[in-house]
Parts: sequence; structure tokens; C-alpha cells
Amino acid sequence: MDSAQVERRQRARFFILAYPFALIAICLLLNFLLFGIQSIAIALPSKPMIMALVIAAILLLANHTWLMTTTELTRAKFGMYATPEEWQASGKKREDAAAKGLEELERRHNAHRNSTENTVYFALLAFVFSVTSPAATAAFVWIAGFGVARLGYSYSYLAGKDGLRGLFMSLSLLCLYGIASYVAVAAIV
Repeated sequence: MDSAQVERRQRARFFILAYPFALIAICLLLNFLLFGIQSIAIALPSKPMIMALVIAAILLLANHTWLMTTTELTRAKFGMYATPEEWQASGKKREDAAAKGLEELERRHNAHRNSTENTVYFALLAFVFSVTSPAATAAFVWIAGFGVARLGYSYSYLAGKDGLRGLFMSLSLLCLYGIASYVAVAAIV
């Protein structure tokens, strides 16, 4: 490996390690400068919080439905099946499936898996966030923003647009870190 490759790998490693810390710093700045963090006041969620949660839930449900539907359409397009029983009943074997079909199915499975993984953390954080009386603007930006970012992520992943996928991944993480940092700081002040 030449010195230019080593240097590129070192820069990439630095970026990978610094990336989450940079996002957290951005979230902290936004929370302090735009939303004004106040001490936690445990209460039932406010009407704006419920609206933000409803918007996010609808967007995440639309995202799930889209991923589910495109997965099934890909199976139908390439003559593939979901279970060993379906393969057996069809008289076909998975090994005979077109490589392109398997790649496209894997893309959809990966997008769906990534969406599910992120939604678990979102649900946990959103629940805690919703009962801590956050600023209404923070609720809309972080909660509804997550739903929008996940739709953008799914689109860009399925369309094979890596740069756009990275942007929406960052926006999704920004929303998660925004919620987490808001609650963490509010617990301290």
C-alpha cells in the first residue's frame, strides 16, 4: 500500500471517528441556541408533542409500507419467494434466481433492516422526550424531522444515490442525537 492510500485511510478513519461527535456538537448548539433547554418537567405530552409524534408515526408507517411493498414487487419481478416453503411450492430454487434480483432484494432487506434499527432507538428516545415537556419547536424539528429523514433515506438507498443517502442518514442521526442531547441536558439543568 502506497503512502497516499495510507493517508486516505487515516483521513477516512478520522472522519468516521469524529462524525458522531460533530453531529452531537451540532445538536447541542441547536438545542441551546434555537430551542432553549429548560429543566425537565415530567408531564403528559403537550398537544404540539402529540402532533409531532403523530406526524412522525404516519411518515414512519408510510416508509415501512413503501419498503414492504417494494420488497414484494422485487420478488414478483424476479420470480423470487420469501420462505423455503414458497420456493418449494413454486418448484424453483433460490440458487436459480437471477443475481440482479438477489442484489435488489438484498438492497431492500438492508434498507428495511436499517429503518427498523433506527426506529427502535427513535421510539425509546421519543417516549422519554415526550414526557419531559420539551419546547414545541424542538419537538417538531427532532420528532417530525426524523420521519422525513427516514423517508429520504429509504428513497436514496433504493435509488442507489449514495451521496443523498449519506445526507439523510446524517439528518436521521441529527434528530436522534438532538432528542437525546435535549433530554440529557434538561436532566442536568
